[in-house]
Amino acid sequence: MAQQRPIDGLAHRILDNQDTNFVFEYQLDTVDYFQIGSIGNKIHIVGNNDNSLAMGLNHYLQQYSHVYVSWNAREPIQLTCAYPPVTEPVRKEALVKERFMLNYCTFGYTMPWWQWEQWERFIDWMALHGINMPLAITGQEAVWYEVWKEFGMSDEEIRGYFSGPAHLPWHRMANLDGFGGPLPMSWIESQKELQKRILARERELDMTPVLPAFAGHVPRQIAENIPKAKITQLSSWCGFEPTYFLNSFDPLFAVIQRRFMEKEIEMFGTDHIYGVDPFNEMDPPRWEPEYLSEVSENIYYSMSDVDPQARWLQMSWVFYYKRKSWTPERLRAYLTAVPTGKMTLLDYFCEKTEVWRTTEGFYEQPYIWCYLGNFGGNTMLVGNINELEKKLSAALHDAGPNMTGIGSTLEAFDVSPQIYEYLFQRAWETDADVTAWIENWAELRCGHEYCNKAWKLLNDSVYKDWSFYGLGTQLVARPSLEGHGTYYTKPYYSYSNDTLKQVCIKLFPKVLIDYVCLPGGKDAANYDIVNFFSQWLGNHFLDVRNDFTVAYKNKDMKEMKRQVKIANQLFEDADRLLSTHPSFMLGPWIADARAMGTTPAEKDYYERQARTILTIWGGPVLNDYANRMWGGLVKDYYARRWNLFFDAVMKSVKKGREFDAEAFSKELSKFEYQWTLRHTQYPTVPVESTRAVGNEIMQRYMR
Repeated sequence: MAQQRPIDGLAHRILDNQDTNFVFEYQLDTVDYFQIGSIGNKIHIVGNNDNSLAMGLNHYLQQYSHVYVSWNAREPIQLTCAYPPVTEPVRKEALVKERFMLNYCTFGYTMPWWQWEQWERFIDWMALHGINMPLAITGQEAVWYEVWKEFGMSDEEIRGYFSGPAHLPWHRMANLDGFGGPLPMSWIESQKELQKRILARERELDMTPVLPAFAGHVPRQIAENIPKAKITQLSSWCGFEPTYFLNSFDPLFAVIQRRFMEKEIEMFGTDHIYGVDPFNEMDPPRWEPEYLSEVSENIYYSMSDVDPQARWLQMSWVFYYKRKSWTPERLRAYLTAVPTGKMTLLDYFCEKTEVWRTTEGFYEQPYIWCYLGNFGGNTMLVGNINELEKKLSAALHDAGPNMTGIGSTLEAFDVSPQIYEYLFQRAWETDADVTAWIENWAELRCGHEYCNKAWKLLNDSVYKDWSFYGLGTQLVARPSLEGHGTYYTKPYYSYSNDTLKQVCIKLFPKVLIDYVCLPGGKDAANYDIVNFFSQWLGNHFLDVRNDFTVAYKNKDMKEMKRQVKIANQLFEDADRLLSTHPSFMLGPWIADARAMGTTPAEKDYYERQARTILTIWGGPVLNDYANRMWGGLVKDYYARRWNLFFDAVMKSVKKGREFDAEAFSKELSKFEYQWTLRHTQYPTVPVESTRAVGNEIMQRYMR
C-alpha cells in the first residue's frame, strides 16, 4: 500500500470523507505556486510542494465552496456538498519566499495549554494559508534542563529558574526568572514529546520551524558558581528582579551555545534557522557601537561553529520599542557585524512603524514584513484592511530584494481573524481588491446579503484603528470614576458605537430569525454575533459608568442605584452572550490548564497560572494587560470588581465622605489576588443559543 502523502492526510483531516473530490499533483518549479482546475468531476490542484498544495486547497474552499477553516480546533468546519468545477484554471505564485507566523508571547497568551488536537488544527491552518516559517519554541526547557544539569545545578534549582507555563515566553526572552515556578517535571517531559510531534508535522508540510538558540540568558547560580564569568544583570523588566546576561565575548558563552545546540539538534533536529533575541525590551550592559557589534558577531559565530548553515532570526520589536536608544549608529553596528544574509529581521509591528524604512532596509540584512494586530489577547475590534493593503502594497513595491517575507507576530488568537486571513492570502495575490475580498469574506461568514452590507460597513467604518497594548472596553478596565483606573486598560475606539449598533441591526435580525444552515456560515455567523454585540455592550458600559459618576458628584443615591441596576443587567447580558461560543469562554481555558496536571496539586497549580496571566499577570505594572471579554470572566471577575467599586462609592456618599480611590485600590488588589486562587468551575461548552441570547439583547438595547 502506498504511503499517504502529507497533502492527502491534511485534506482528509479537513474534509473528512469528502477529500475524494480532490486530486493533488506535484510539479516542481523555482517558485512556490499552486494551480487549480477541473478534470472530469474532480478538482485538480497542482503545486510545487505540500505547502503550496494546501494553499491551493484553501483557495478553492474559500473562493468556490465558501468553506471556512478556523485556527481554533473548537470551531467546527462546516462543509458543503457542492464542489463546483473550476471553469477557468487559476494559477497563483507566492510573492515572497518566507511566510512567518507566531510571536513568543502567543505561547503564553494562547498556547500554553494546547495539546495535540489544538496543535494539529493550527498546523493545518498554517499550511492552508501558505505559512512556511513558524516559530517553534515548545519544549526547549527539556534541553535547558540537561544543559544546566551539566553545570552542576540541582533539579530544584533548574525547575525553580524556569517560570510557570503561562509566563515561559518572558522567561525565554530573559525578562524574568522563576515567576510562577518551579516548573513541574511532568510539564517538561510532556512538552518535549509534544514538540517532536509539532516539528514532524510542520516539516512534513514543507515548513521551516524556527528553533531557539542561546542568547546569553543564564541562571543566577551560574553567576555565583563561576564568579570569573563576564555576567551582568540586565535592566529590570516591568518591575521584576533583573535577570543575568553572559557577555558573548566570554569563552563560556560559546561553550553553553554548543552544549545547548547539540542537545537540541539531537532531541529535535534542525532546519538551520534559530531565534535569538538578547535584549528584548531591556537595555544591553553597554551602548557603545563597538560593544554591540561584538555581541552580535560572537552570538552568530557561536551558532555557526556548531551548525555551519546557521541563520539567525531576530525580532526587531526592541528596535521599535526602544527606538530612542537604538540609534542608527548603534543598530548599524549590531546588524552589520553578522555576515549579510545570515541574520533575518522580523519587522515586528509594520502596521504602526516600519523599522526597515528608518534603517536603510536593515542595512542590507534580509527582513520579513510583519503585521502584529493583537496584544495580550485583548478582544477589541481593531485592524484596518484598507490601510494594511496600502502599507503592504507599498512595501512590496519599495522594499527591494532583501524583503524576503510576510508574516504575523500576533500575541494571541481568536481576535479579528479576517485581518490574518487577508494578510496571508495577500502574500499570493499580485492584484489586491479589498472590496471583492470583503464580499467573499462575508459570504464565508454567513452567505446572506445582509451580511455583505454589514461587513462593508464594518470594514469601512468600524475596523479603523491599529491595536496597541492595553486596549479594552471600560467593562474590563479596573474600576474608577473617571478615566480607566490603571495604564492597562485603555477603553479607546475611534468609531461611533452607534455605527456598530447599525452593523448589528443591519446584519442580525435576518440572521437571527431566518438563518438555519447556510453553507459554511453557521458557526462563523455565531462568532460574529458574539464578537460585535459584546463589543457594543462593552463600549456602551462607558456611558453607564459616566452616568454613575455624574450621579455620584450630585450625591444622587437613587440615580446611582439605578445605574448600578443597569450595569448589572449589562454584565449579565454580556456574560450570557459570550458564553454561547467557545472562542469567548473562560471555561475551556481553565479546563485545558487543569488537564495538563498529572496530580490534583498540579491541576490546581496550572489553574492558578491560567487565572493569573489573564488578570493580575504578575509584577507591579502589568495588571489587566491580557484583559479579554470572556464568558465567566465578565460575570465572576470584572462584574464583581465593578460591584465592589459601586458599593464602596455609595458607602462613601452615605457617610458624607469623598470616595477614597487609593484605599479602594488596595482592597481591590486583595480580591484580584484571591480570585487567582479559586477553583470555580465554568462551562466548557455553550449552554445557550447564540441567536436566542442575541435576540434578547437586540430587543433590550437596539430597538
